[in-house]
Amino acid sequence: MTNSLEPPPWLNAPPVEPSPFEDTHDLRHGPDLHKSLLGLLPYIGVWRGRGVGGYPTIEDFHFAQEIRISHDGRPFVAYESKAWLIEEDGTPIRPSAREVGWIRPVTDDDGNASDDVEALLSSPTGIMELHLGRLDGLKLELATDAVVRTATAKQVTGGHRLYGIVEGVLLYAQDMAAMGQQLSTHLSARLIRVGG
Repeated sequence: MTNSLEPPPWLNAPPVEPSPFEDTHDLRHGPDLHKSLLGLLPYIGVWRGRGVGGYPTIEDFHFAQEIRISHDGRPFVAYESKAWLIEEDGTPIRPSAREVGWIRPVTDDDGNASDDVEALLSSPTGIMELHLGRLDGLKLELATDAVVRTATAKQVTGGHRLYGIVEGVLLYAQDMAAMGQQLSTHLSARLIRVGG
């Protein structure tokens, strides 16, 4: 049993250097890609473009977006999305949705990936979603298995996302069930690879 009056050993430790373990969205640099991520390999990179959104409870809108998908050598990819509202001509209006999370293939005991994936996605608006999905070549389809919300978050109850790489461009469509509405079209975008 330790003396509770002794300070913990880290209390007066010197400052720590920056993490030596980097995430990379560029497969030419950084750690080797984990073997289970080969199916997600085409998605790793930085993607930027524009899209349109709407929902039965809001007016239609135009947005720009950047998605960064990176890895650190372990069997998952990090996902970060930042969007901003724009005028139809591309003029920025204000920041919009943000999202972070992780996507990982379902693996067997030897670490070999199946076509099934799990995704955890979280937004600063108090919504966290667990998606289950499937990789089919250059198509990734995800559907919510569970949604967790803070007491002040909007009432989102489900979603469906379809991502695909077509002629080197990332296309996606996102449906959402929220605010008493059934699953309805919410977002779609076309993003060009700008890094990786």
